[in-house]
Amino acid sequence: MNTTQSTWHHIRRSPFQSLTAILIMVITFFSLTTFIVISDGMSSVLKYFETKPEVTIYLKDGLDKNTMDNLQKELSNYPNVKEIKFISKEKALSIYKEQNESNPMLTEMVTASILPASFEVSVSDPSILEQIAQNFSAKTSVVDEIIYQKDMIESILNWTDIIRKSGIIIVSITAIISFLVTSVVIGMKITNRKEEIVISRLLGASKHYVKKSFLLEGVYYGIFGSLIGTGISYAIFYKFTTNINTFFQPITFIRSEYSLYGLILLSEVILGTIIGYTASWFGAKRYIKF
Repeated sequence: MNTTQSTWHHIRRSPFQSLTAILIMVITFFSLTTFIVISDGMSSVLKYFETKPEVTIYLKDGLDKNTMDNLQKELSNYPNVKEIKFISKEKALSIYKEQNESNPMLTEMVTASILPASFEVSVSDPSILEQIAQNFSAKTSVVDEIIYQKDMIESILNWTDIIRKSGIIIVSITAIISFLVTSVVIGMKITNRKEEIVISRLLGASKHYVKKSFLLEGVYYGIFGSLIGTGISYAIFYKFTTNINTFFQPITFIRSEYSLYGLILLSEVILGTIIGYTASWFGAKRYIKF
């Protein structure tokens, strides 16, 4: 019986132990793939807002046309201003209804009178946003609130940082568990076949020869676990890609680049192989001492 046949024989003889090791690997690589895709999407969101600097100035109620014209003129005097949009109360209501058309409960009690008019200012130099925000924040008699890209970028950065740290922690914990479970499973299988291994050694088999099938078994766990875990994650994202990208419009949160996902899959299979082989090697080294 060659090494490959011997390995499959070991897996079939204790299917529940093998399935446990593979399942933990699946969870590890599902978490890793999900983390990578979400991190990439958050990076796309961040890049979008970094390249489209904008400040929104919400006005107090009751301002006359002359005051609004003066504010717009003052805004146009700033350097690198690309566009200034005036959003009236009626336009704000229209936008609000469009954004919430699927939920009539949110729109039936809202009228134009309770929504503020505003200026949306786009600039080509993000540093101008700080100047506009500081200067117009002092105009408390006419300006109600200012929201600009820096606030949103900082918020996205915070969320991205939280997601990355959480992802690293989750993936690290599951990877360690995968390593330990695989090592223990291999150790248990070696213990169950102790007499067979002793006989093989007495007949002249080397330690490396005895270990080979167990090392290959760990590699199989890593390969199958990474393929299944990554595949499940891809299937879920594929199913909801349209919905997710529609929610984040005009940003493409999940990219349709098959070469990228192929590279991720290849990298994770290699990583799974390394984890499985290393865990098996430690398990075999610990239990095969004869």
